[in-house]
Amino acid sequence: MAITSVCVFLGSARGHDPAFAAAAAELGRAIAAAGWTLVYGGASVGCMGVLADAALDAGGRVHGVIPGDMRERELAHPRLTRLDVVASMAERKDVMFAAADAFITLPGGFGTLDELFEALTGALLGHHRKPCLLVDLGGYYRPLLDWIEHGLARGLIRPAHRACLEVVPDPAAAVAALRIC
Repeated sequence: MAITSVCVFLGSARGHDPAFAAAAAELGRAIAAAGWTLVYGGASVGCMGVLADAALDAGGRVHGVIPGDMRERELAHPRLTRLDVVASMAERKDVMFAAADAFITLPGGFGTLDELFEALTGALLGHHRKPCLLVDLGGYYRPLLDWIEHGLARGLIRPAHRACLEVVPDPAAAVAALRIC
């Protein structure tokens, strides 16, 4: 499958570690350089804004999707190639998932995990065959990965399902993994 668009899940906050924003910028530039369309949550704030700005500044195409009630709160990005304003978070995910050929997750909070797990669940149920990559930047997701291993050990997560999630250390590794898809 040729990748033409990549959906990135990440925080609408910058967090305390400058590495989070740096990784978002690196990934945005790399997606643009690859000629892929960036699909993301449409905000201009936090790491989401850094990601979009980097892709746009590198000449990339950026497709944002934001619920109407969050348009003002998350400050919808004014420079996007395309902005879809939708009715709900569920519709946001539906539009982002349909628009993307692959998913990359950077550090984030509850919303980021919600998006990751919905994409991952879709893959393990056979609803799509799109790559799902988790960037474990500086060990940010180590507790989550430990939980997944715990679920495997307890028989509540199947090895084949665990295989649906590829873990990489940084944005460069994520882009490299998608180039060979």
